[in-house]
Order: sequence, then structure tokens, then C-alpha cells
Amino acid sequence: MGNARGHHRTHLVWDWNGTLLDDNTAVVGATNAAFGEVGLAPITVEQYREMYCIPIPRFYERLMGRLPTDAEWERMDGVFHRHYTEQRDACGLTAGAAELLARWQLTGGSQSIMSMYRHEELVPVVRGFGIEGHFLRVDGRTGPSGGSKAQYMERHLAALEGISPQRTVVIGDAVDDAVAAAHAGAQAVLFTGGSHSRASLEKAGVPVVDTLADAITLAEQLTA
Repeated sequence: MGNARGHHRTHLVWDWNGTLLDDNTAVVGATNAAFGEVGLAPITVEQYREMYCIPIPRFYERLMGRLPTDAEWERMDGVFHRHYTEQRDACGLTAGAAELLARWQLTGGSQSIMSMYRHEELVPVVRGFGIEGHFLRVDGRTGPSGGSKAQYMERHLAALEGISPQRTVVIGDAVDDAVAAAHAGAQAVLFTGGSHSRASLEKAGVPVVDTLADAITLAEQLTA
């Protein structure tokens, strides 16, 4: 019964950083290291969640009072990724995520990951948590950093054979996840545990939840 229903069930596209991976502390630490490159004072997790936006140079503009130059962006981006990689190994999955992923698969649901984390780094990290087998696809960013997820999401869904965007819900922690979902013809549910505050997420005009379990429940309702 479960697998037969799977063809008509909701497909979940999970974001990685800040959604399945609880990495806020590492992200903010790496951001502050990048800020140090241009003489900016460090910020708190709360400030980060209030100010963060995509594309990332626009986020830096909010704090610098101007867009970074190309040279500054390259330097800051390099420092960010170096520091993030150093701190990433201390990060774990969001509480309850592994059980939720396993349960969704066991009940005939399909799911995948579309992340703006570099593809060649994302895949071994997901594999290292022992959860790769729950997903039809695991796709990360293959182009330059700092942009939007919209084009990547469109390609991701096109590569999922037999999955309709109308039956797909993107679960992420950023307004850009909702933008990418809409661009690809899917719906979205946003999770407050990551990079955005609830107030900033609610501006996206899609459902906002405090737990991943609630995100799955809502996703099923949206495609019922």
C-alpha cells in the first residue's frame, strides 16, 4: 500500500544548511571571520538571522553600507568557506531529522536534497551522516557562490523522473527557498531553526513552522 501511494504522494525537496544540518554556529563564526577581512565588527546569531538575505553580497551591503568590491567579495567568500569547513565537523543534524527522513521513506514518500552548498562537498557530508539512501537525488551548487537557488531548483526537479512540481514541497530555512520553489512551480514551507528569523520568513508569504515534523505535516496538506 505504501509504495503504491508513493506515486501520488508529496515529494519533499530538503534544503541542507540550516534545515537538515544544524550549522548556525559554524555559519555565523565563518561570517564573522569574513567580516574581519574588511574591518567589520562581529555579529551575533540573532543579528545574523535578522539581517541575512540572498544574494549574499546584498547581505554584506546591509552591514557594510555598500556592496563589497569584486576583490573584497572573493576574499570574504574564500575566508568564509575556509572557516566554515573547519567548523562543519562539529555540526550535527537538526534534532529529529534522521528519524523523520527514515519514516518518510518507509511510508512510501520520496525526497531529495537541493542545496547551495558546493556539490562536491555536500555529497560526502550527507553520506557521512548515513542518510544518503533516503534521497532520490542529492544536488549541490556547481557554479559560483552567492547567487539564488531558483535555476538550480528548476534543474533539480527536471532531473527527478516521474515527480511533478505540483506535488512537490520545498522545505528550507531561507526566503530564497520559497522563491526557488515558486520559480520551479512547487510549494514551500519554511523552518525557523536556520538562517532567518520568523519575522523575515513570514514576508515570503508561505507557511512558516518551528519544527521539521510540522513542516512535513504541512507539506502533505498543501498537496492533498
